[in-house]
Amino acid sequence: MTFDTVIHGGTVVTADGLFKGDLGIRDGRIAAVCETLQGGARRIDAGGRLVMPGGIETHAHIAQESSSGVMSADDYLSGSISAAFGGNSSFIPFAAQHRGQSVDEVIATYDARGSRSVIDYSYHLIISDPTETVLREELPRAFARGITSFKVFMTYDLMNLGDGGMLDILSVARAHGAITMVHAENNDMVSWMNGRLAAKGLTAPRYHAISRPELAEEEAINRAIQLAKLVDAPLFIVHVSTAGGAEIVRREQWNGAKLYAETCPHYLALTRDDLDRPGMEGAKFMCSPPLRDAATQEALWKHIRMGTFVGVHSDHAPYRYDETGKFLNGADAPYPKIANGMPGIAARLPYLFSEGVVKGRITPEQFVALSATNTAKVFGCTTKGRIAPGWDADIAIWDPEETRTVRLADQHDNMDYTPFEGMALTGVPKLVMTRGQVIVEEDKLVAREGQGRFFGRAPADLRATSGYMAKEFDPRQNFGTELR
Repeated sequence: MTFDTVIHGGTVVTADGLFKGDLGIRDGRIAAVCETLQGGARRIDAGGRLVMPGGIETHAHIAQESSSGVMSADDYLSGSISAAFGGNSSFIPFAAQHRGQSVDEVIATYDARGSRSVIDYSYHLIISDPTETVLREELPRAFARGITSFKVFMTYDLMNLGDGGMLDILSVARAHGAITMVHAENNDMVSWMNGRLAAKGLTAPRYHAISRPELAEEEAINRAIQLAKLVDAPLFIVHVSTAGGAEIVRREQWNGAKLYAETCPHYLALTRDDLDRPGMEGAKFMCSPPLRDAATQEALWKHIRMGTFVGVHSDHAPYRYDETGKFLNGADAPYPKIANGMPGIAARLPYLFSEGVVKGRITPEQFVALSATNTAKVFGCTTKGRIAPGWDADIAIWDPEETRTVRLADQHDNMDYTPFEGMALTGVPKLVMTRGQVIVEEDKLVAREGQGRFFGRAPADLRATSGYMAKEFDPRQNFGTELR
């Protein structure tokens, strides 16, 4: 066989095991995986390093306006470059619908924005205005194109759909094999807490963590799961930040629900104490759900090891520490008026490798599962996330021993800070390729703008979940009536 590229001399790591071996790449796909391969128009010596599937980042806000009108700092060029330097070979950012917009309009907008990416990309939709036209015509068109996931909110006044709206959209998702992602926080609990804190004049960034109690997430996670179970629809809980929320997910997974969840590096690396930094510095660490405490971090790591979470994703929400981002409403704005979110797309995998693999919390195989393979299964990435013949040659070669200190300049994004500044992390991606094309090599960008391609996705693979049949939907128990 002839190959465009042969990667040799490395340790190949998959979600199932690791072994010494070589990879042969032809026409952007992996053509052979063998103990030894000769030839190759280009031969890349992995030098004993780890050869893994490139990361698939599935929680990022790129070139996206928030509901309050704040544009994220990264576009698809800077965002994809930052992702690539962090060991990712593809990503699935959000394409946000705001009130009054059609889904067709949203997709056209993001197609134009996405065309600058240096890595392959897809979209999750964000749905905030599920009209009958959206539900019956526009979402099915999006699903047919391969945009098979979308996100809804249980909080924020301009985004919250209410329980009835959730049921409508979950039903449509189930009918078309799509997966619904949900930001789960109890909106009334948060609003009530905000009112009490404002009445006492407690509006500094530190009070953001108090305003969004752990119970608000836990109640909403439980409610979202019950709504999804009623119609037996697959559900993905994003950015789980509490031990109680993770435990609810674990319990319902055990009971057979079509249920997936993630957590994020900032919930493992930072705590609510970071919101209490001098002056307005705490605004840098404001996100929703908020940072918690050290005990919660240990509980989340336990759930990562147990398999409760299919992935650890960045929730990259790059709002600069200036009047274009965090302080759009003034330098001394109260915390409810400060943009929520932190950058982290380049730090996600180095942090997970260093704190997970190097410190013995997870195995290299679990790292691959959490960074790429699980995500590919859940979100229907049928040619990505594995090292096997026929799959896209989306590869990352890591030096597992090199230690670096996180610095803003090394993130390669459009931000003016990184919340991981100064952390010493061991494990560095040295080469990243998408479909056999090298994007980053030895700390240098070698890709060109627009090199990435949009990829459509299949429905979620639900073969390992039994699902849930509510008695009221069971024709055997409701006089033979078929309600679904």
